[in-house]
Order: sequence, then C-alpha cells, then structure tokens
Amino acid sequence: MEAVEGKTTFTNYDYKTPYPQPGDYDLWLNEDRNNTLSHDDYSLWIKEKQDRGNKMKGRGTLLMALPKKDQLKFHSYKDAKLLMKAIEKRYGGNKESKKVQRTLLKQQYKNFAGLSSETMDQTFDRLQKLISQLEIQGEVITQEDMNLKLLRSLPSEWKTHALIWRIQTE
Repeated sequence: MEAVEGKTTFTNYDYKTPYPQPGDYDLWLNEDRNNTLSHDDYSLWIKEKQDRGNKMKGRGTLLMALPKKDQLKFHSYKDAKLLMKAIEKRYGGNKESKKVQRTLLKQQYKNFAGLSSETMDQTFDRLQKLISQLEIQGEVITQEDMNLKLLRSLPSEWKTHALIWRIQTE
C-alpha cells in the first residue's frame, strides 16, 4: 500500500500474468477460436432454439385440438407438419377434421402475436390470412375485434403507437 498526496493505492506485485508455455500456444489459440465462434453464433443459436420451440408449440396445439380419444394415436408424431398430414389423412375432410381445424385456428387467433423481426404490414397480412381461414370455417370476426387484436399483438417496440391508435378508435 502506498500513500500519494492523501490518496491510497494498492499494488500487488505477486500477480503473475499467465503466459503460454512452450507447446501450449496451439491449445490457447484453439480455445480463443472456440470462444469467438460461440459468441458469433449466439444469435443463430437463439434463432434455432426459438424455431424448435415454435415447432413444439405447433405440435402441442395440434394435439390439443384433437378429440381426447384420438390424442394418443397421434402422440408419436414429433413434427407438426407430419402430424398435420396424419390428421388430414385420418379425418379426410369430415366433420371431425373441420372441428379440429376450427379449434386450431381459434387457438392460433387467441395466441396471435406480432414478431419483432417483421414489419407491421407483414403482421397485418398474417392476421388477415388467419381471419380469412376462420371465416371459411364459419367464424365471424368483426372489424373492430380484428383492429384490437392487431394492436394488442404488436411487439413491444410498437406499444406506444398502439396505445395512441387504440385511444383514437375508442
């Protein structure tokens, strides 16, 4: 400990900087490369994780839309696309499949959310497509409900704008 003009500073002369030993350079270089790759690929890893989560949610939603007596039959399908094909093949357009599809669409509408990676137009187009599919199934959604759904489903970056628009529509 040293005192300089009323200030105290601490020095530690025992600290040794780790230097690579002969033969360790390749090990340090590879370790540094591995750390760099893991940091660079972090956003890609997050995207892949979100995609896997979305696929699992899609599969779960499909299974929940099935009648309880048939859920066990379709539980072995691990992919939502394969599961949907199996459901279509099994029900072949009868009342049950239409009921399942309607339930699935209602669930998608209920859980609809805008993505921060898409523009407002893209979010609107996705919502409009979903509403069109619901209308084909006989569901009626008013323009006011659709507007409120769109405003409530926008990502957090749009919340201020959505609040102003919501106040103007009321």
